[in-house]
Order: sequence, then C-alpha cells, then structure tokens
Amino acid sequence: MIRTLVAAAALAGTAQAQGIALNWFPEAEHGGFYAAQAAGLYKAKGLDIKLVAGGPGAPVLQEVATGRVEFGVSNADEVLIARSQGVPVVAVLAPIQTSPRVIMVHEESGITSLAQLKDLTLAIEPQAPFSAWMKKKLPLEGVRFVPYSGSVAPFLSDKKWAQQAYGISEPFAAIQKGAKVRNLLVSDLGYNPYTSVLVVSEKTLREKPEMVAKVVEASKAGWDLYLQDSHPADAAIRSVNKQVDQPLLDFGHGELLKLCRNADTQAKGTGIMTAARWDDLRAQLVALGTLKADAEPAAKAWTDRFLVHP
Repeated sequence: MIRTLVAAAALAGTAQAQGIALNWFPEAEHGGFYAAQAAGLYKAKGLDIKLVAGGPGAPVLQEVATGRVEFGVSNADEVLIARSQGVPVVAVLAPIQTSPRVIMVHEESGITSLAQLKDLTLAIEPQAPFSAWMKKKLPLEGVRFVPYSGSVAPFLSDKKWAQQAYGISEPFAAIQKGAKVRNLLVSDLGYNPYTSVLVVSEKTLREKPEMVAKVVEASKAGWDLYLQDSHPADAAIRSVNKQVDQPLLDFGHGELLKLCRNADTQAKGTGIMTAARWDDLRAQLVALGTLKADAEPAAKAWTDRFLVHP
C-alpha cells in the first residue's frame, strides 16, 4: 500500500465533524474503529462518529489540521514529518504497536532475513523513510530497485522478485494465487513507527479535550473488542468495502493479534505510546535527513493524557 503524506486528492466521501478520516480503504488495520462503531461505543458517549474511507494519497493530516474532519488515522512517522511542514496534528492513540510493513519474498528464495536480500528485484516506494532506512542499514548487494505498483502480479511471475507490502494484506493475495511467501518485518531493522495512529489537531485538543477523551476511550475499547472477536467489525468493513472478503479479514486479524500486543500494552493497555519510541523515531528521521537536526522535540507530536490514568 502506498501511504503518501501530501497529495491533492480529496478524501473519499464527505468528512463531518466528529468524523475519523481513514488513511486507506477500510481494511483490517482499521478494525478497532469499526468495532467501536458496531458496538455503539461512540454513541454511548454521545458521539456521532462517521468513519470516512480514504485511498491513495488521501490527505488525512491536512484535513484534520484544517478542521474539515476532527480525527484521522495515520502513522507515527507521517505525523512527525507533517509537523515539520507546519501541520499541527497530535497523536492520541496507537493501536498497532509493531509496523505491519514487510518485504515479501518467495520461500523458494531461501531468504530468511532482510540482510540476505541480494541479487533480486525489489519493488519499493523510493521516497518512503522505511525504504531509505533499509538502504542505510543493509548491503543490498545486486538489488535492482523498481517503483512499487501496488500489484502482486510481478511477484507471482518472478521468483527473484521481492516487494514491499503490509503483512496483513498483500501476502494473502499472493498466497491465494498459489505463491509461498515469507514476510520480513522492516521493524526488525529498528524502524518501527506506530501504525493506524489516531490523530487530532492541536486546536481540537485545546478546545475540546472532553470530546477527544471520549473518542480515545471508545476507540481504545473498540480495539480491545476487535482483538477479542473481529467479526462484528469485519461485517461493517465488508459493508463499505466490497473489495475485501472474510478470509482476507480473518488473515489480517490473525496478524494484528501479534502486531497490536507487546510488553508496553501488557503493562499499560491497548494503544499506549512511549517517549522512547517517539524519540527514537525522530532520531531516525533526522539521521535520514527527512527531519532537520533542529526539528521540534517528538514530545510535541503525541500525548498519552487520555491513555494513562492515575
């Protein structure tokens, strides 16, 4: 999936106040938000939340910053980059703790780690920070880089083809076509931005903290429900995205059970964020030249005030 930060394309649908703009078409990675909606958790708090489908180039953070929609879904690195460009958004919940970003290879290749990527074609988004991080950390000897098209067709026809993917989606499409795939997590290299992060503008955070608290609490509870039983959310997702079916959503849920849980969530609950993770991510983006060395502290890009209670 291509996650472009700045684009002229409009969001699919019409965003409303108390809406949550998604960064892609509704899929498993948004499951907790649909679970909250399906269970009536937003309505129980007096909220009328509309989940607004996104797509390629959906300018979620810009829409949130300008107030066209009050909440959005993005990834942590995109939040830091957007703020460096003057887009005043703040992360308030991080459901997916381990980035689903993978490099998908054929099992027959014998490759079992990212360090073994050699003498093959790699379809990848060249300007993405994770791509630059891989080039910084890996030898990638004999690797021919080509633009990522979003299709698994080239992968299926070439055993020496590898490509970027989200481990909760594209690998399933390849498996369905008969391929034997191995997913290599980019997070194993240390580049691990929080994913499907709920964001809000500084203005909304300042002027409507009670409303933000309600949305965060309902969304967090929705993700807990989704991880326990995805089917109510799956039904809601299928009703608005005819391109996904239940086997794909089941596959995604199975992967998210691993990606949404870690030592931090065991200690402090679903969606928790830590200063160490955000500071590390900022330092990585500075090392890549994506952020300037004098960029603002990462602490301004996120808050756990609605997640940690005394």
